Amino acid sequence: MRFSRYGRIRPSEITDQEVWRKRRQLITAGMAAGAGLLLGGIGSQAGAAMTGPGKNRKILLSGESAYGGNLAPTEYEHITTYNNFYELGYGKEAPAENAAALKTRPWSVKVSGECARPGLMDMEDILKLDQEERIYRFRCVEAWAMVVPWVGFPLGKFLQRFQPTSKAKYVEFETLYDPQRLPGQKRTVLDWPYREGLRIDEAMHPLAFMATGLYGEVLPGQNGAPLRLVIPWKYGFKNIKSIVSIRFVEKQPINSWQATAANEYGFYANVNPDVPHPRWSQKRHRVLGRGVFGGKEDTLLFNGYADEVASLYSGMDLRKYF
Repeated sequence: MRFSRYGRIRPSEITDQEVWRKRRQLITAGMAAGAGLLLGGIGSQAGAAMTGPGKNRKILLSGESAYGGNLAPTEYEHITTYNNFYELGYGKEAPAENAAALKTRPWSVKVSGECARPGLMDMEDILKLDQEERIYRFRCVEAWAMVVPWVGFPLGKFLQRFQPTSKAKYVEFETLYDPQRLPGQKRTVLDWPYREGLRIDEAMHPLAFMATGLYGEVLPGQNGAPLRLVIPWKYGFKNIKSIVSIRFVEKQPINSWQATAANEYGFYANVNPDVPHPRWSQKRHRVLGRGVFGGKEDTLLFNGYADEVASLYSGMDLRKYF
């Protein structure tokens, strides 16, 4: 099944109000936290839904993703009230409850390391990259499933602006460290700030993108404002939020969850149903909207994007490099 390529998603798979009201029941059920991602484009039929909820400042849009079809997006209130963002709290609802603490202006992103044109880029200038912006429909296959109408731009095109050198084998990302704006950092659950990394060819792949908004508006704090990474074929912990630093490096960086539990979270984090998490199987995932104990579907290798990304890992033992 290729949900994102052909738009085959049933109405029952979309988050509805009943599920939203039962969110605490879902949390109590102890659903798995490992997230996988599927990406798709906005179809013309659902274009009316992009009028937006009027919550945040509008973003100028110039195009649409070539991927996907007529996928109906999950409602804004659901997307923005059921989140994993430990820097803003540890329950699914906590990030939304604490998002007001995250002040996103002023904000800039430092790009450094093995590149010819390092520099500091202000968030307002990043938002002006409207000629490269695309609308994405993004299906989050986790313990739940959502279709998020992201706004973003290709990661690779952004990185090319800084002219990485031949020594740039990897790209390292870092989240803001500020316990006042990110109160979850007051607890030592992880070694803050949060860090993630990609191989340079992964980062340059056209499916990888940076999200600056959703529903045609700038990102809410609980969704990773003002700038987050989205890698469709990887589990959710790779999608680092509230980015302030990007560094081109020669050696493979250690990402935060890998540093905390290397036997559970590898560097690559590719969606692979044949490699179980030590504490649960990853062969199937739940679909939000079908009840707490139902709605399971088979998990696909690379979330169904094997045709696009499998060549990146040719010859690699995916059980060893998980």
